[in-house]
Amino acid sequence: MEVERSSLCNCVVNFLLEENYLLSAFELLHELLDDGRHDQAIRLQQFFSDPSRFPPNQISRLNSLPTSDPQTLLQLKNEAEHKLALTDYELRLANEDIVKLKSQLQTQTERPNQLDAAQSNGDVSERQIHEQKGNTTATTNNNTSFPASALGPLKDTERRDLNCAVKEYLLVAGYRLTAMTFYEEVTDQNLDSWQNTRALIPHALRHYYYQYLSSTSEAAEEKVAQVQENETMLKANERLKQEKESLLKDKFLADGQVGALQNDLKDKENLVQVLKQSLENQRKVLLASRVEISKLKMRIEGFGSRENLVVSDVDNFQPESLDKYKEEIKKLQMEIERLKEKNIEVPEFGNFVGSENETLQIEDKVIEIHEDQGTISYPVDAALDVIRYEDAQSTTFQTLNEYADKHEDALHALFNPANENSAFENIENVSKQNVGKQEGNSRLNAKSDSANDEAISEKMELGTIQILADALPKIVPYVLINHREELLPLMMCAIEHHPDSRTRDSLTHTLFNLIKRPDEQQRRIIMDACVNLAKNVGEMRTETELLPQCWEQINHMYEERRLLVAQSCGELAEFVRPEIRDSLILSIVQQLIEDSATIVREAAAHNLAMLLPLFQSMDKYFKVEELMFQLICDPSGVVVETTLKELVLAVIKWGNKLDHVLSVILSHILSSVQHCPPLSVIEGCVESHLHALGERERWNIDVLLRMLVELLPLVHQKAIETCPFLSTVESIQVVFSTKLLGLYARGHVEWDTFEWMHVECFPKLIQLASLLPWKEDNLRSRISKFLLSVSERFGDSYMTCIMLPVFLTAVGDDADLTYFPSAIHSRIKGLRPRSVFAEKLSALCVLPLLLAGVLSAPGKRKQLEEYSRKLLVEDNLKENLPTKHTPEIINAVRFICIYEENHGMIFNILWEMVVSSNVNMKISAAKLLKAIVPYIDAKVASTNALPALITLGSDQNLNVKCASIDAFGSVAQRFKNEMIVDKIRVQMGAFLEDGSHEATIAVIRALVVAVPHTTERLRDYILNFFCVKRKMFRNEPSVLT
Repeated sequence: MEVERSSLCNCVVNFLLEENYLLSAFELLHELLDDGRHDQAIRLQQFFSDPSRFPPNQISRLNSLPTSDPQTLLQLKNEAEHKLALTDYELRLANEDIVKLKSQLQTQTERPNQLDAAQSNGDVSERQIHEQKGNTTATTNNNTSFPASALGPLKDTERRDLNCAVKEYLLVAGYRLTAMTFYEEVTDQNLDSWQNTRALIPHALRHYYYQYLSSTSEAAEEKVAQVQENETMLKANERLKQEKESLLKDKFLADGQVGALQNDLKDKENLVQVLKQSLENQRKVLLASRVEISKLKMRIEGFGSRENLVVSDVDNFQPESLDKYKEEIKKLQMEIERLKEKNIEVPEFGNFVGSENETLQIEDKVIEIHEDQGTISYPVDAALDVIRYEDAQSTTFQTLNEYADKHEDALHALFNPANENSAFENIENVSKQNVGKQEGNSRLNAKSDSANDEAISEKMELGTIQILADALPKIVPYVLINHREELLPLMMCAIEHHPDSRTRDSLTHTLFNLIKRPDEQQRRIIMDACVNLAKNVGEMRTETELLPQCWEQINHMYEERRLLVAQSCGELAEFVRPEIRDSLILSIVQQLIEDSATIVREAAAHNLAMLLPLFQSMDKYFKVEELMFQLICDPSGVVVETTLKELVLAVIKWGNKLDHVLSVILSHILSSVQHCPPLSVIEGCVESHLHALGERERWNIDVLLRMLVELLPLVHQKAIETCPFLSTVESIQVVFSTKLLGLYARGHVEWDTFEWMHVECFPKLIQLASLLPWKEDNLRSRISKFLLSVSERFGDSYMTCIMLPVFLTAVGDDADLTYFPSAIHSRIKGLRPRSVFAEKLSALCVLPLLLAGVLSAPGKRKQLEEYSRKLLVEDNLKENLPTKHTPEIINAVRFICIYEENHGMIFNILWEMVVSSNVNMKISAAKLLKAIVPYIDAKVASTNALPALITLGSDQNLNVKCASIDAFGSVAQRFKNEMIVDKIRVQMGAFLEDGSHEATIAVIRALVVAVPHTTERLRDYILNFFCVKRKMFRNEPSVLT
């Protein structure tokens, strides 16, 4: 058994050191030394004493570190931590024992004979160890003939099983501290629960050990070979998968190349057809030339028979006309000589040149005869016809040469002299019949001329396009940036007409990269060029040539280029197929929305709005809606403004889901607040219900409320369109009148859009206000503006009969619900606060909305003043009514003082409070004056605030006087006007002269707060006052008491 313990311990030591569990190994070393098992601790001692791993200087430095705690406290702390760790570990052991007992019970039920077999195997192994004690070295060499490196690194499953087995061994062997350290060092596994694998057996490490001893080298070799073969097959499988993917990619590329080759083949076939047509035209031209030659022969013969007649007629001609004809004949001879030289330069093929020379000789003879006989204009016209056809033939020699090899037989038959002579004979016979045939031949000649001109023109166009395509990429870099847009017509022409797709892609890339950082005007020019190009080339070429350029530029380092991509998405979408618009183009816009540049995101929002009317299906609606809300909550105000003005309305018009958008807005608003932490973690206080907003959340709520205001006209319009009572009302102008609201209250029909405002929207806004801290005046102002917009849009009757009852109920006041259907009475009444805490919260958060958003509507000023007087004066005068949350009411009145038009009304009520005999009302007046000081100007302060404070400061009640002193401090902190400061200084001096200790303390507190913000005169007064008081305190210590 000692050999077995030593072997198992060595296995554990090897495992801990190999897996770098150093803390567990160090703890095991100490426990082995404590147990006196020094022979098993030799390797651990050598490991931890190795100076290369643990340098002595570092260990001595760590040991010499000073400690600030006494020794006894350190021992107590260590003992307490030790006890805590033991207790915690005992608990884990108890849980583990429970799990182990359950597993053993299950194992005994399933395999009752397993433990007996394991024990017998243990006995056999033990006997084998004793019998082979003398041959231990040989056995070890036999079983360890395969190094651990042959097995490769430990797999995750093997590591987990060995960790659990080692932990079990440490517990069974009694190394509890080592087991605790090992438990803490293994952080990526829960050692308390062993997964149900094949390695899960009782006394696992011992069974592993016995199995290892009982196995042979051949079995181990076979197992290793199987493992290695399995890993090799897995790697081969991965390699085959990669090869399959590579083959699929190659197949895709090959298919693309085949398609390109097929397109090239079609282009070449078309070119062959064009050249065949050109050859046919040349044949027709040659035939017409021979016809003209035959005509000339006929005319020469006719002139020979009439030679005498011509000679007699020559005497009648004028010398001037004869000279003129001779000059023309000389010019024709020179032209014929030029044509001869030109024909000599053309490469010869077949008998074509011979026939041409023969034709020229005939022409020469004709000219000579005409010259000798003094021929008049008729033979000259024939020569001119021959010259015209010679010019046509000379321009087509190059085209005919390209097909000389392919059509050699046909050309030989065509240009054979024998065939030519027979053709001449046939033409002579035909020409003797009538003149009508000559006119038909002339028309045939005209048609052949036009076809020939078209072929030549088309070939010249292709040559010009090729020259442009080759030259433009070389020219563009050397043209000034401000003049490069002048190259756009040439570039568009080359892109549109060039037959090679690769050249077109290169030119399109040059078009998009024409200017490195194009400004707005240059982007507009480039974009107009792209739009015109898309109009001319069609949908397929726009998708395959223009859109890929957009995708390539989407991550460009310059924002101007990305901005060009954003502009192209909205303007090129019209010229692609519908399925491309809501897939590829929408993906490009989505990626641009996440761009870091503000101007790119703004352009993406604008072009997404342009893109939506082109979507033919609603499959991408929710994706577009998500992008819209992402842009609405953008941190840039420019992006938000563009989204509100363009994209939101475009999404509503395209999707026609106004109700869904409104519900999403309210949900986003509330979730933005609820995700923020509370102001206080103390349960039961108001601050625990309010949330501290971050800058991002505050911004999101503000823009979502702005979005709600933008959608208000659509809500109003839809409420009118869906009104079930509109037919019973006399005209559209009286919509939402008292009469209509009465029909709504008595009716039992659905009017969801109208009810959404006061059933869904107003309660959600009240809930939002109840979550905002009292300092969030900007958000409350935004909510108030929305409520004022509702009252303006829906009318005075709606505000009086619907809005006002909702908010009066929310602040705990009585309200008339006559104009509400009975079905929703319970929902409106549910807004009423039902506890003192809820009443305080509603007075703090909802009452400002009632005053500023409902009662501040046009035409309700008198009602606002009456309600404010009720809150500040009348409720405080009632003897049996307790003071109703005065600080919260003062905060609500402070909020409406943000708006200057309410100052006069508030000061009228304040004077009533100041001259009142009620002490609490005077104190409330002083506190209200202190609260509204930041929102008034110097004129109002000198004419209203200071007189009221001086009146309150002269009151005999000390509490009223102290409250007025705090308000004086706020005025001194706010204003630097000399007249106001002098009044404050005089009043403060009066307070100090009274000699009241409480008043003096109040003056000191007020002036200390005002020192950093007031004038030098008041600051000197305060410093002198403190110096005097300091001397008084030194001379008379009793002053402090």
